[in-house]
Amino acid sequence: MLKENIVKMKNIYLIPVSSLALISVGCQSKMETPPNVVVIYADDIGYGDLGCYGATAVKTPNVDRLAAEGVRFTSAYACAATCTPSRYGLLTGQYPFRRNDTGVARGDAPMIIRKDQYTVADLMKDAGYNTGVVGKWHLGLGEGEFNSQNWNGLITPGPSEIGFDYSYIMAATGDRTPCVLIEDGYIENLDPNDPIEVSYTTPFEGEPLGSTHPELLKMHPSHGHDMAIVNGISRIGYMRGGKSAWWVDENIADSITLKAVNFIENNLPEKIGKPFFLYFGAHDIHVPRTPHPRFVGATDMGPRGDCIVEFDWSVGQILETLDRLGLSENTLVILSSDNGPVVDDGYQDEAVTRLGDHRPAGIYRGGKYSAFEAGTRVPFVVRWPSKVKPGVSEAAVSQIDFFGVMSKITGNPVPDDAAPDTFDSSDTWLGKSDQGREYVMVQSATNQVSLIRDHWKLIPPSRHSRYNPQVNIELGHDTIPQLYDLRNDPEEWQNLAGDHPERVEALTGELMKLKNTEVTRPQVVKNNE
Repeated sequence: MLKENIVKMKNIYLIPVSSLALISVGCQSKMETPPNVVVIYADDIGYGDLGCYGATAVKTPNVDRLAAEGVRFTSAYACAATCTPSRYGLLTGQYPFRRNDTGVARGDAPMIIRKDQYTVADLMKDAGYNTGVVGKWHLGLGEGEFNSQNWNGLITPGPSEIGFDYSYIMAATGDRTPCVLIEDGYIENLDPNDPIEVSYTTPFEGEPLGSTHPELLKMHPSHGHDMAIVNGISRIGYMRGGKSAWWVDENIADSITLKAVNFIENNLPEKIGKPFFLYFGAHDIHVPRTPHPRFVGATDMGPRGDCIVEFDWSVGQILETLDRLGLSENTLVILSSDNGPVVDDGYQDEAVTRLGDHRPAGIYRGGKYSAFEAGTRVPFVVRWPSKVKPGVSEAAVSQIDFFGVMSKITGNPVPDDAAPDTFDSSDTWLGKSDQGREYVMVQSATNQVSLIRDHWKLIPPSRHSRYNPQVNIELGHDTIPQLYDLRNDPEEWQNLAGDHPERVEALTGELMKLKNTEVTRPQVVKNNE
């Protein structure tokens, strides 16, 4: 929704946004205190990577505790099989396939969420929340052309233009330049006498690259990732200058976890009179996998396994902070991942050779990038001690509904022209109902959109590659329709399209209709009928 339109609507009633926020929280507080909300969003952690989902080669006691105290979902889906589109869907309530610019973003990409687009952070802010985002961003910054950001000044638009009061973020990912952390729009620790330059097209003269100076590397690429060298690791993209601001990879988890803890400590509802919303985007376990030395050797799986332990530590720090401050009972914590797992994603970090019997995707086929289940079926845990009874749910849920669930919990309605694809799935998310989503739509890295209804999954025909040898992942593409009965064949080995042509036809028709319908949110559809 265009934010200026929201302001105009509110001005009709002569009530400023800030007053509406106070009224929203004030009215709700007469009945009950609104919960704080913390989203912990892992990166590339697969369905089988956590103890509570069956992993035995790695211990994740903090995540396991969260699952034991909340609802653990076994049929939960990210919006896409890669990071940028999943994050877009989570924060906007719009399927990423509806736009052609939501693919995996370069580090110098303009902000993908438009600054006049109404986000879940806007919703929370309008409901009276203090809002913060810490960690991986990967949704672009600035506007206009690629590499048009003012890296040496205020980088805008950014999170503050789409609802976040505070931000401490990576521009993209650990394997992409610029390799700096950005706090409230300014690069942290940047020396003005050593300005930073970024490029994704042309290397900077005199700057060593992974492809030309491999002797400078402490971690070598397995494919790609051979451009700018930062901290002994070559990246995607080029950069020069700003050396005082370059991050140390081994310290990223510590840095962002500390900022997340500080955000909670600085936004105590009892002191400031507002609840808080924290979106914590962990970098673990994305490449390059460089755990802090205290986690090295925590598993027998090398850096990938050790980074899972590091992620669990970050979770533990957040949970301990909530406990210490007496906030746990009325804080809604949601933990999930942006997509499924990948083992070799571009660096020689022993992830393949030391994997052992560990199955990052559990029983599921495929992985990150894939149209098969492992691409988007992810861990998903919801804990709210004062409201949610612990348990395990097989109900189908999708991250696209985060917007709708937050609307219901805060009592702040979603404007009709915002979040066009989100549903109010709050009863399911909070364990009050075992009724899953009517259907789930997910997309692969090639924007192939699949439809899951009940226990049937349709993957439409595609001419894209079936297999990516670099990452050793089946991509789920075929030139014929694929129909899988996930109830009886969750591993997706038996294509039943030939046995059920009428079901294929019905699901294909429904998928095409949903893709071509700009708004699928039930309340809006009903209002427009």
